[in-house]
Amino acid sequence: MSTKKNNKFGTKRQLTDNNEEELANDFSPIIELENIDENEDQNTQEFPNELMILPLRNMVLFPNVIIPITIGRDKSVKLIKEVSKKNKFIGVLAQKDADVEDPTLDDLHHVGTVALVLRTFRMPDGNTTAILQGRRRFKVQALIGSQPHLNASVEYFTDDKADKQKHDKELETLVSTMRDMAEQIINMSPNVPQEAAFALKNINSQTFLINFI
Repeated sequence: MSTKKNNKFGTKRQLTDNNEEELANDFSPIIELENIDENEDQNTQEFPNELMILPLRNMVLFPNVIIPITIGRDKSVKLIKEVSKKNKFIGVLAQKDADVEDPTLDDLHHVGTVALVLRTFRMPDGNTTAILQGRRRFKVQALIGSQPHLNASVEYFTDDKADKQKHDKELETLVSTMRDMAEQIINMSPNVPQEAAFALKNINSQTFLINFI
């Protein structure tokens, strides 16, 4: 069983060695707000100009959001094992067609998110689950190599910081409306954990709230 603790932003699920089976059956994003601060600025953090690329099926990773992913492809398993041992960043890109088993760079969207592998689990069904934390958006510039996994040179986006525009009443209204609509969806959906609604109410950063939603 997993355990929970409260912090000033919301609820955090503790990742223990005994909850692999629970993670395998839970595809919702892990709500991790402990390290998110509205003054945090990913634009100033240094990230590598070359990244190993991890393709994702039917999923998009956003900056600061933490998600579990199930990895079945041999290339992806080797990549995750390599970076998790060295605490390296990887580039996460969504596939255009989820049915493509061995995607090339042309099979992927070229805008993605640089991520850190927080932890990996070996699941009872033999698959590997990895916990990823998104950091900053990037765009692929060129393919560097394709073996044993995709490698690409990247350019990072500088996001406009919405929090510096709090005087903008139109922006405040839009963000407030987004928050209310997201809370309604959470309350109506049996597949979204209720802790997500609690988290929504406690996110002060407009930038992170947009990514979280």
